[in-house]
This record gives sequence, structure tokens and C-alpha cells, in this order.
Amino acid sequence: MPGAILNTLRLARAGFVLAQYGVRFVPAGVPVPLPLKIARAATLPIEFLSAPFQKSVPRSTRVATALTKLGPSYVKLGQFLATRADVIGPELSADLRHLQDKAEPFSMAEARETVERALGGKLEDHFIEFGPPVAAASIAQVHKAYVLENGIRKAVAVKILRPNIEKRFNRDLDSYYFAAQMIERFYPPARRLKPVAVVDNLKHTTALEMDLRLEAAAISEMAANTTEDDGFRVPTIDWKRTAKRVLTVEWIDGTPIAHRETLQAKGFDTSALGQTVLRSFLRHAMRDGFFHADMHQGNLFVDDKGMVVAVDFGIMGRLGLAERRFLAEILHGLITRDYHRAAAIHFEAGYVPPHHTVEEFAQAMRAIGEPIQGRTAEEISMADLLGQLFAYTEVFDMETRPELILLQKSMVIVEGVARDLDPSLNVWVAAEPVAKEWMEANLSPLGRLREAGRGAESIGEVLLKTPALLQNLAQAITGYSEMARSGVRLDDQTIENIASRSKRSRAADVALWIGALSLAVIAIKLFGFF
Repeated sequence: MPGAILNTLRLARAGFVLAQYGVRFVPAGVPVPLPLKIARAATLPIEFLSAPFQKSVPRSTRVATALTKLGPSYVKLGQFLATRADVIGPELSADLRHLQDKAEPFSMAEARETVERALGGKLEDHFIEFGPPVAAASIAQVHKAYVLENGIRKAVAVKILRPNIEKRFNRDLDSYYFAAQMIERFYPPARRLKPVAVVDNLKHTTALEMDLRLEAAAISEMAANTTEDDGFRVPTIDWKRTAKRVLTVEWIDGTPIAHRETLQAKGFDTSALGQTVLRSFLRHAMRDGFFHADMHQGNLFVDDKGMVVAVDFGIMGRLGLAERRFLAEILHGLITRDYHRAAAIHFEAGYVPPHHTVEEFAQAMRAIGEPIQGRTAEEISMADLLGQLFAYTEVFDMETRPELILLQKSMVIVEGVARDLDPSLNVWVAAEPVAKEWMEANLSPLGRLREAGRGAESIGEVLLKTPALLQNLAQAITGYSEMARSGVRLDDQTIENIASRSKRSRAADVALWIGALSLAVIAIKLFGFF
């Protein structure tokens, strides 16, 4: 009960601040349950009294300002809700997409204390120079520093977690869970949207983000995945100066990707850079199943060689093979106008309940895909099409897929970055080679043979273990038979008998291998290789 009261008070405070800024999280025309109607009525006087104040805040920044005032966890929540136009409406979703994770920096004294606790010794033992913060966000801030490696002075970026950030996040997450559970309990139509699962996802990603060793591991994994990729790289890690609350990486002396005119003045092809950003993201998602889930302009630079360099790997996304296939086929289906296949993959992935038909959903997919045909590149938006697809989720009783939440958000962000580099970029044409490449590698006859080969390896492992498995089975059968005759005994004689049976003879091994080979022949016949 005390927890419920505290959570209610925290949510009431959040509601007060949102009302003060004139922010509404329920779109017009959406049915609202009675408790929310009462809460909404209670905020009307606040909105009325705050009207003069609201006029001093630009409408486009009200949401961001309100969430920033509420604290870091609300900033993260806002970034998540930006992906859910079907829940909060397209207008508010569009406003949230512009939410930047910026905060006031904490003091140099606190930064020094954190570094010394994390790495041991004095700050000067690790860095020959340590500058003031150059960027501050809700969870951490970044400093430029210098180290001495083999007599060479080298610039590094040092990321430091905010003091007591874990405690504050956990407190706010409790209130999010409370709200999500109440919504699922008292408003059945919202259950298909899985609000508790959305909070679960937020909790998981922020927990990863608050252990900087995991961020270092993510950079290392992406570096391994992208070694041979053209036009994209990640910073190198300084493992000696990295701990749970401190991360040290190579300092990137590049041009911010948002500075389009500067890039052009340096002779870089911004149209090609836009394609690199988009295709790199899709390649990471589909080929590797591991992608940077916060690729906004502030996290992307272009180095002197023209390589796109990504930074800030606190939020990463993972996709299983089924989700990657879903993404590739949806993109390919819409691009090639194969709406039946694009619809069928929804059913195969279990995203649409079986009481609907593929033909009906293909009709909906056609309603989304056909309007883009014949339109100029500037008029085609992947984000808008995703929004239209989400609009059909209620019609077809589709449940939220938590594993796709970060992907949906990231695709919207990446499209915006690519479009800023090249306003005429046709994102669908740019995406086609990546989707086609993945499908040819995984869904072509050669790809299916490769998949069958992986399955054969698994069968091989089982077959190698078959003699031992058969022997264990034989021992078990013998043991159960004896138990049936004599009952369960654990005297000295029983233990001695069990031990004697465990000594295998050469003849028994031969017999067991004959059984294993027989099973292998049966498996080969079943798979149709002969």
C-alpha cells in the first residue's frame, strides 16, 4: 500500500508538470477509461492557470522541456514513446522524435571522485590532462582528456555516469510499472499494446546503459562485425581506463554529421554519406542482428577519410533471425509491390492472429505501399509508412513486439539523419540492395543449404553423443527393471552393482556405435539427401 501511494504521488507530480506545459498524452478522439477522465478533469484548472506561461514556451519544445524538467528517466520514456504513434497519436509522436537527451553537467569534483573510485588511485595516475565536460546527457557526461601511450600524447573521450543515477531511475521505473499494471488491469483494450512489456524493455536497456563495461563490449562487438564495411567505423576502446562507471575511448576529431554545409565545403558527397548511414544501419540490423539504437545526428561524425563514425553505444538493439527475416521481407515486399508476401511474413512471424486472413492483411499492405508508387523521393517517408502500418495493428489485433520497439524508433531517427544529408534521398531505393543482399544470403537455395548445414552440424553433435545416450538409456531401463523387482535399495550391494555396470566393454561400444550409425542413416533418409 505505501508503494502504491508513493507511485500515485509521483505520477500526480508528473501529470501536474505535463499539464503546466499543456502536454496531452491521450490523442483526441481516443476512448479514455473513467479514472483517466477524472485525472484529466483535475488537470484542467492547472492548464488554465498556466496559459500565460505556456505562451512563453514554443509549442514545438513544450514536450521536451516538460520531460527534461521531470528528470532523466522521463527523457528516456519520451524517447521510447516516440515509437508508439498508435498509442499517443502521430502529432505527439512527431514532437517526441525531436527530444534531445541533454542535461546540465555535474561538477568536476564529482567527476574526479567517480573516476578515482572506479579506476583506483588519483585521476592524474590515469590521465595527463582532464578537461571540463563537453557533453552532458541524462545518464552520463563526456570529458575530453589526454593519455600518454608509449611516449605519445593521445586524446581520449571519457564517459562518466551521473552520481546516484541508478537510484533515481529505479524509483521512477517503479511508478512506470505501477501505471502500466493499472492500465492493463482496468483498460483491456490496451493489453494488446503490452504497456508492462514496454516498461520491461525500458528497464532492460537503461540497466545496460548504466554499466559502461557493457557499452565497451558493444563497441567491441560492432567493431568486429563491421571490420570490412565500407564507409563506417567505431572508436577504439581503452580497456585499461574503463570500468562500470567510467568508459574511455578514442577521441573522434571529425565533423558532426549535422553540419552538411561544412561537409560539402570539405569536398564530401553528402548524398553518398546519407546512403552510408541508412545502409549501414539496415546492414547491422539484418546481417548482424545487432545495431546502434540511438543513431541521431549528435552521435555521428565524419572523419578526415570520409568514414562515418558512430559514438555513444549505450542503447543497442538485437534482433533474432526471425525478426531479421521479417524486416527484410517487409522492406522487399513493399519495394517490389509483393504485398501478399509482405502480409504472409506477418502471419509466419506470429504478428497477426490466425483468425484473420493473409489476403485481408495483404489488402492493408497494398493500401500502404501503393501510394508511394510514382511519388517523388521527397514525398516518401519510411517513418510515415511505419506509422500507417501501426495504424492497422488494432484492426488486425496485432500485439506489440517488444523486440521491435527499438528498431522502430531507430529507423525513424536514421531516416531523418539520411534525409538531412540528402533531402532527395529515396530511402526505399537506398534500402533495396541491403534487403536483397540479406534475402539472397539467407532465403535463396544457397542460403537454405547453409541453414540446412547448420542443422546438420547440430544433428552431428547429437549423433556423436548417441553411444553415451544409448548406454545411459540402457542403464536406466535396467535400473528401473531391478527397482520393479526388488524395490529401491541404496545398500552397499546396490552401489557396487551400479558401479560395475558403468564399466563398458569393447563389444558394448561396438554395438552402441552400430545403433548410432543406424540412426544417422534414418536421419539422412528423412532429410532427403539420398
